[in-house]
Amino acid sequence: MLNRLIRASIYNRGVVLLLTLLMVVAGIYAFQSLPIDAVPDITNNQVQINTVIEGLAPEEIERTITFPVESSMRGLAGVEQVRSITRFGLSQVTVVFKDRIDIYRARQLVSERLQGLTRDLPPQAQPSLGPISTGLGEIYQYVIDYKEKAQDEKRIEQLMELKALQDWFIKPRLLTVEGVAEINTSGGFEKQYHVQPDPKKMASFGVHFDEILEALQKVNRNVGGGYVEQTAEQFLVQGVGLIQSPDEIRRIPIKTLESFRIITIGDVAAVKLGKELRTGSATFNGEEAVLGTVMMLLGENSRTVSTRVHERIQEIQKTLPEGVVLTTVYNRSDLVNATLGTVEHNLIMGAVLVTIVLLILLGNIRAAIITALTIPFSLLATFLVMKPLGISGNLMSLGALDFGIIVDGTVIVLDNCVRFIQKKSQQLGRSLTREEVKEAVYEATVEIRTAAGFGELIIIMVFLPVFALTGVEGKMFQPMAMTFILAVAASLIMSFTTAPALASLFISGKAVDKEPFLMEWLRKLYIPAFNWAFARAKTTMILAIASVIVGLALFATRGAEFLPQL
Repeated sequence: MLNRLIRASIYNRGVVLLLTLLMVVAGIYAFQSLPIDAVPDITNNQVQINTVIEGLAPEEIERTITFPVESSMRGLAGVEQVRSITRFGLSQVTVVFKDRIDIYRARQLVSERLQGLTRDLPPQAQPSLGPISTGLGEIYQYVIDYKEKAQDEKRIEQLMELKALQDWFIKPRLLTVEGVAEINTSGGFEKQYHVQPDPKKMASFGVHFDEILEALQKVNRNVGGGYVEQTAEQFLVQGVGLIQSPDEIRRIPIKTLESFRIITIGDVAAVKLGKELRTGSATFNGEEAVLGTVMMLLGENSRTVSTRVHERIQEIQKTLPEGVVLTTVYNRSDLVNATLGTVEHNLIMGAVLVTIVLLILLGNIRAAIITALTIPFSLLATFLVMKPLGISGNLMSLGALDFGIIVDGTVIVLDNCVRFIQKKSQQLGRSLTREEVKEAVYEATVEIRTAAGFGELIIIMVFLPVFALTGVEGKMFQPMAMTFILAVAASLIMSFTTAPALASLFISGKAVDKEPFLMEWLRKLYIPAFNWAFARAKTTMILAIASVIVGLALFATRGAEFLPQL
């Protein structure tokens, strides 16, 4: 069957080259849509349940929120592990599902279970699911701050304004970028108006805390009053009551005394601008600032999404208030571009070195170029299969490719093809016709098919045990093994199809009288040395054993000094 494939490839080379061209075009398209990242994503399949609650101690949050939520999640289908963490003001439960469970199916199961649990939680507790992202989802970070930084209370007011700018202006615009799952904000202060009642004044006017709370809730809202018709127009009636300053809070009425005096909040409480209680902050260059972190949606291309975010950031920078600066501190696309640069460098250098070495050893530039073409062709064929298998392009999957092994089969085939053509042309005493070149390429490829095929298959077999790894190790190394196997398999197929077709089309049938200079020099150098070693096999064996003994002795005496350094 393999012989038929080789013959069909040589005598129908137009079809083979057309299919190869289509594969190249499809591979380029597949690479453009392939998820690109710096390293493999080893995050397990998890759903986080976050509950933010104020005022309760961690012990109370653990007893009333964390424990009920964690207990209810243990019976879900496909759950491997449930863990939790409780801090002041926060309860976080992480539900880890098996990898075969779709993330959206897992979130649906968790949401359904939470709906029946909400009534058993404290009234102010509102559990919510975390973003659909992973541990590598932080693809972009930026800092916003003022050019001129104030001091003391003025600095706190600046941080309040920056926090409001982030939450109400920058964050909503970044959430519209395709592929963004969440924007996390760190640092700054949330602007708050603090009402601090004075118990003595409250007692003198007979005001209770509930009355103050009720007054604030009644006033702080806008209401509609219908409309008024005038000629052919309608004028909407609206009562604007949203609080915008501390003075407006002071003027809110609480009750009316018998003397018709209206008691306001300013009569019984101090109202001032304040800041929230917080448990963390963000600093940049040693000074506090507001930090924004962009989380990427699960399964998206980090390079593409981070590029989109950076473009939107550049648009936002043009519309910021005067004196506010937005600085990018981390962009995943820079790291990914460096990774792609490493792969591109390896690709170019591998092709150049293969071409130079084959040119020196074979003395045939056409055979060298055909062999070098196997590298990009094999990679493009690998890209076609990577995305359907869920493998992203990263430093482990792409950077681990050994181009020397990839071209191994093609080198063997073309070397034998060149040898066959030269030998046959020397026997006939003339240059071969194109049909004779085809036949020579076929005979050479058939003769070497076993050596080339088994050589590549043995390399593939070496990587099969990697697929037995599980957990973090499996997620780290299985993409590398799969990508390597796909590239070697693609190279093996091309060494019996594309390479013979190109060889029958481009390799010349002219006879070559002498070998390349380097091969002739190596033959003169190594053959006498080999004959001498073979004739004195006993002496050679003694020298080899002595070398091994000396090496082991040196390692035993000095190796202990270098092992800690390694």
